[in-house]
Amino acid sequence: MTSLSKNLLSAAMSIGFAALVLSNAHATIAELANAPDFTLRSMDGPNLRLQEQRGQVVMINFWATWCGPCRQEMPHLTRLYDKYRSAGFVILGVNVDDDARRATDLATKLGLKFPILLDTDKTVSRLYDLGTMPTSVLVDRNGRVRYVHNGYVAGYEELYERQIRVLLK
Repeated sequence: MTSLSKNLLSAAMSIGFAALVLSNAHATIAELANAPDFTLRSMDGPNLRLQEQRGQVVMINFWATWCGPCRQEMPHLTRLYDKYRSAGFVILGVNVDDDARRATDLATKLGLKFPILLDTDKTVSRLYDLGTMPTSVLVDRNGRVRYVHNGYVAGYEELYERQIRVLLK
């Protein structure tokens, strides 16, 4: 590749990346890597494995009871789950509290309908290299990570919905 070609490619990539950052500052698009598989005990008792969700669009939402933005986001996630569940969308709420009872109590209080998985030893949280609460990972029907959202601010749910609709097509 010539020097000019390298410079043009670099400029195009920079412009594309800048456009992505400016249009969507809080989300990143992963490189279509396979979502790391895991198995966790659900709040209702049985284990649930991510790999078993192939064919569905999956949002893995990492949350904690002590996280204010997590609590704020939950009603919006419930609405999205109710709206798109029949189209092949599932949310796996991965709670990272040390005490599973706190997660169970809050999930019950909030009326969460999607599966709540318990990561009390933080194995899956480390696997996904979390740095922010909440973190939501959108996985396509083939098991590839498509979007990662770090944190939550009111209005993000509109972006989630647009991305979910694209992945469901």
